[in-house]
Amino acid sequence: MATYNTKQLIEYFSAQMPVSERGKVLPFEYEDINQLVLDSRQVKKKTLFVALKGANYDGREFIPKAIESGAVAILAETDDMGKNGIITCLFANNKKIPQITVYKLAEKLSEFAGEFYGEPSKEMLVVGVTGTNGKTTVTQLIAQWADLINEKSAVLGTIGNGELGKLTPAINTTPSAVDTQGYLANFLSKKVKLVAMEVSSHGLALGRVKGVDFAATVFTNLSRDHLDFHRTMTKYEQAKWSLFSPLTDKLAVKSSGKKIINYDDKVGKRWIDKLDDAIIVSTLPKNLKNIRQLGKPYVGVHKIVYHNKGTSIYFDSSFGRGELESRLFGEFNVSNLLLAFCTLLALGFPFYVLVNTAYHLQPVIGRMEIFKEKNKPTVIVDYAHTPDALDKALSAAKEHCTGALWVIFGCGGDRDKGKRPLMAKVAHSYSSHIIVTNDNPRTEDAKMIINDIMAGFSETKSIKVIQDRKKAIQWAVNHGDENDIILVAGKGHEEYQIIGQKKYRYSDRKVVSQLLGITL
Repeated sequence: MATYNTKQLIEYFSAQMPVSERGKVLPFEYEDINQLVLDSRQVKKKTLFVALKGANYDGREFIPKAIESGAVAILAETDDMGKNGIITCLFANNKKIPQITVYKLAEKLSEFAGEFYGEPSKEMLVVGVTGTNGKTTVTQLIAQWADLINEKSAVLGTIGNGELGKLTPAINTTPSAVDTQGYLANFLSKKVKLVAMEVSSHGLALGRVKGVDFAATVFTNLSRDHLDFHRTMTKYEQAKWSLFSPLTDKLAVKSSGKKIINYDDKVGKRWIDKLDDAIIVSTLPKNLKNIRQLGKPYVGVHKIVYHNKGTSIYFDSSFGRGELESRLFGEFNVSNLLLAFCTLLALGFPFYVLVNTAYHLQPVIGRMEIFKEKNKPTVIVDYAHTPDALDKALSAAKEHCTGALWVIFGCGGDRDKGKRPLMAKVAHSYSSHIIVTNDNPRTEDAKMIINDIMAGFSETKSIKVIQDRKKAIQWAVNHGDENDIILVAGKGHEEYQIIGQKKYRYSDRKVVSQLLGITL
């Protein structure tokens, strides 16, 4: 990784200075910068500290601490447009340290971080996947598939960041603007050829990927979620759209690359009409004729067969015809698989090699992950925590269920309250047995969350409430029959439960495996 220095830093931002201030820049002793950080606790020698005004903390308050720890330069956000680009001198340890104030720094940080790290996204195939549901599965499938054909890959997303099998835990679905570019630079140094990253609506709204050159971008679907942040579905959709929109959009990324869009989603269908260069994916045989007639590249299905080993998908496409054998369950996973398939085809990966390796793709942990032991009910652990995701998960489980269908779920605290009764309605429409339990209550009263959920049931006599999540799963496993399926929804891969402001060690996967006597 090339070393940056304070001279380059000043030159980068001096173009934004008011003309009257450009001659006032003090001569600084130029120092190498090896690290770019947002957290003052990570500052060491040769560090550039970025002081942003955040939702919970104001990074500008930690500038003295950063300097004390060895920062050689400061980027500080300002709310005053008139101070944009102003460079002042801070004195510490007998050195003159430049502090540059930047108006709306958060919006400019992704592009600057890209410059700082040498524009790593231009040297790799970076795929951005957005949508309410399916981001994790699609990114993991893309990375798995690339690995299967000896193209070194990595992922950024909910389950973790890094090469498959070497993931480090993720704090956010989409890392900060600084961390995103830092990860990409690190992957490039390890000769990674393809990076598949989940791009959340938060990440888009906050400009975290604005400076990323994407080789391809993928849209899975859009349904109700994150309204505590976006407030309206219109704003939520606008955030997602910025991954595909023209550069005139304030939040648009540097390059959207190939645009792969799910035609089966009503939002996706609308976007396809707006995008001349869209590549279309549909899992519904009834849509095949329509998508052929649009005159755009496509992958469509003419038959799907569900069986006890997974799914057989017979498809037609502008790339060729064939059959994909998949170990994944459910219609929505057909969509996830085809979106991954289409993306790799659009990037030039060989058609027949992809078709012949599809069966080796493994289900993603915590995403319709199946746990089965003789003489006990089948348990499926899934991350579904929105009404639409729960609907899809239950629909998929029902396809393979010969006994009773159970569901165990709760809702997160300090999040969109409006979806709680909607989750109940979905659960009631599919399941013979329902247990309402805790998810991550956070700082909300767990009983009040459950009351919000219970309000969505047309009758509650058949609904069981067991707040302790482990006990809820235990009760279902002990009372279920061998042919029953129990869907444990909401936490998926997570290995913690947030109660109050504390994280407690907890895993649905581990609880289920222990109850069934399965070794993870």
